Order: sequence, then C-alpha cells, then structure tokens
Amino acid sequence: MFRFLRRCEAEVPAEPVDLAAEAAERAAAFWQWWDDNLPEIASALGDSEPQRIEALVADAVAAVHPDLTFSLEHGEKAAYALVISSQADPELRPRTDAWMAAAPAADTLFEYHDSVPAVPDPTEVTVNLRGEKYPLEEVRVAAQVDEAEGLVDVAVYHPGFHKLDDSARRALTFLPLDAALGERLAADRLGRVETAEAEPADAIGLLELRELVTDLDRNAQ
Repeated sequence: MFRFLRRCEAEVPAEPVDLAAEAAERAAAFWQWWDDNLPEIASALGDSEPQRIEALVADAVAAVHPDLTFSLEHGEKAAYALVISSQADPELRPRTDAWMAAAPAADTLFEYHDSVPAVPDPTEVTVNLRGEKYPLEEVRVAAQVDEAEGLVDVAVYHPGFHKLDDSARRALTFLPLDAALGERLAADRLGRVETAEAEPADAIGLLELRELVTDLDRNAQ
C-alpha cells in the first residue's frame, strides 16, 4: 500500500463571508483540478511512484483547507482511493462534506472517501508496535450503549497490553476502533473510550462492535 497521510499548508481567509458557499467553491475548484491532472496522477500510481504527484495533490488539498489530511491508497472496489480527512474536527466537516458532495462517481480507477474508511475485516489486521505484532482478532471490547445520547462507551482489551508503555497501549486502544468503525462513525458514535487492563466480562469482538454501533447509528438517523 502506498499511503502518505499529510497535513497541508496554505493560506485561507480567516473569516469567510459564507462558509457553505466558500466550501462549495473550493470543492468545485479541486475537482476541476483533479479532472485536469488525473492522467498524470494515474500514471504515477500505475508506475508505483506516488512521490511524483504527492506535492501536487497536497497543494490542491491545501486549497480546500490547510488543516485537511489526505492519503492515496488501494481502493476497496476501485484500483485506488483518494481519502481526505478532517481528523474528526467538526469545524472542518463542512469542508469535507462539500468536497464529497461534489466528487465524481467512483469508477474502476478511483473511489473517494471524506474520512478514513473502516477496514473490510479488522480481525484479519495485525498491528506492528515496538517491534511486536498484535493481531486485532484478539481484541475484546466491553460496550455500553447510551440510547438517549446515541453513543457507545467502550473499554478495549488486548492480551498484549502488558508488553506496552502507556503511549503504545493507547495507540492499540484506538487503532482497532478506527479499523472496525472508520473515522467518521467512530467520531460520531463512540463516547468514552478506556483501556482495560483485564478482559472485561461480556466482552465482544470488533465485528460484533461494528454491528452494534452501525445499528445504533442507523436508528439515530
């Protein structure tokens, strides 16, 4: 996988007169640029040389908003995927919403995502931390649903936690949630997230957690 997640840098007006209109205008400009440069982008990716177009894409994304991140990845259905993320920042969501609303339809070459998508099967993923491998199929989650708030509080456990320092343990707490739910669903529907030192009673796996949170999100619409 070729992946470069990068925060972009550019100047934007501090106080746009009409945020929705400005976001739509910048999104339209991006997609015009994308259409003009798609042959060069596809050629670079086809040659496995994404570095040839990284700076070009970064500048175009920065013109949408400098605090957005992007990645170019292998797609789920298309050959490639362009992902632009607000990193769960609600102030940036209007930008990514406008960008996604103006996106062309996915085809066999490219698909587009306005947040980091969930992994098709997180139980098949193995995370490498501090030189050790941690299969996500071993993750167990205690989940408490707050129907009134439309949120799920979770405590995450992995049997390898005892090998890790606090920073790495925190990473192994959140990575499985993002892999199972995707960035946007996790941001919208997870409440309190804790690291469990021992496997909680009545814990569930990541696929069961995905089903639970997806059902909650569907009912909350």
